[in-house]
Amino acid sequence: MKVITNVSLKITLVQLFLVMAVGIPDFAAAQGTVLSFGKEVNLMDITSNTKKKETAIKWIDVNTSPDTWKIKKEELVCSGNPIGVMRSEKQYENFLLHIEWKHMEAGGNSGVFVWSDAKPDKDSRLPNGVEVQMLELDWVNLNQHEGKKPPIAYVHGELFGVNGVKTIPDNPRGERSKSIVNLCKGKGEWNTYVVTCIDGVIKLSVNGVVVNGISQSSQKKGYICLESEGAPIHFRNLKIIELPSGITSAEQTAAEIKLARH
Repeated sequence: MKVITNVSLKITLVQLFLVMAVGIPDFAAAQGTVLSFGKEVNLMDITSNTKKKETAIKWIDVNTSPDTWKIKKEELVCSGNPIGVMRSEKQYENFLLHIEWKHMEAGGNSGVFVWSDAKPDKDSRLPNGVEVQMLELDWVNLNQHEGKKPPIAYVHGELFGVNGVKTIPDNPRGERSKSIVNLCKGKGEWNTYVVTCIDGVIKLSVNGVVVNGISQSSQKKGYICLESEGAPIHFRNLKIIELPSGITSAEQTAAEIKLARH
């Protein structure tokens, strides 16, 4: 029989408190900068004569692991495990996002969240915001329900509000907006997304053609999150051009995440 002393009881209570604290949906204390990836610049710096250089974008792990994200030869490699996100260090309101991506296995799943609160739901492990879907073409073949395939448009850059964020779809598939033409490439091939986000409106270009959009997003300022969702995916050439701010209320803005100071 193990005797529990006062000291060991105190340690046990401290450990229990820490385990309980991890479950609290405020992830600020657990977050830390993991890497720099991509560049950003303000439109005014491009159009002025200041010739200000692009600056590196810092990303902070929210609920994945140190092994989830790696930089290899200027590519950001995501293992896909565990499910979760990393977020931009700062929030963005009006901006243009250029990002290239390729899945490494059939049916791979991932995406980018814009205007996000970067606070994951405890069940899905994903935050709110507007998701820009990145699915590999075979996803519809590998996820049949009762012998029926999901619509192929599902994988070609669908846009939709997540976890309470509401939008008006340009091309409705229920509450989601589907692409009007299928331009995504399969595993091992690079895809280029250009995501233009202005005053609650998003337009998505897939491989050089604008194919989808949403409007009247209930949240229109927040973090950008890159998603890890069970399959390896590579990203490259991420660039953000910040555009002039709009009239955005506090209710339309994600809460700022304050990192704990040590």
